[in-house]
Amino acid sequence: MSDRNRAVSIVMIEDDEGHARLIEKNIRRAGVANDIVTFGNGSQALDYLLNARLPRPYLILLDLNLPDMTGADLLSAIKSNDNTRRAPVIVLTTTDDKHEVEKCYDLGANVYIVKPLNYDSFANAIRQLGLFLSVIQVPID
Repeated sequence: MSDRNRAVSIVMIEDDEGHARLIEKNIRRAGVANDIVTFGNGSQALDYLLNARLPRPYLILLDLNLPDMTGADLLSAIKSNDNTRRAPVIVLTTTDDKHEVEKCYDLGANVYIVKPLNYDSFANAIRQLGLFLSVIQVPID
């Protein structure tokens, strides 16, 4: 992994602790060593992203089903802020509604992945995500 990618922090916004652990485990298994900062709700993640002095670029993994706000509202806030608008956002959710998928892409999501409800299928999808993260180039302003 290049130094450029190593500087990228992954911000995971996922309220299901089991899913969060599985996602992180499989990202690590794919050889991605970047920092992963996890939030269980949208408010804390948004506060972190918008108010922190961002020392490095971020890649955001976003679940749409959050306890305190919709993922779409959070995505909109991320993409409308000058400091975070260029951060790639990968939506990871169980929602496969065509309207919701379109809405997320319209708001600026880069990738939309439906979490299979089957554990093995979900683990495989996350392994694929880890491989994707190991080669992606995140823009640096």
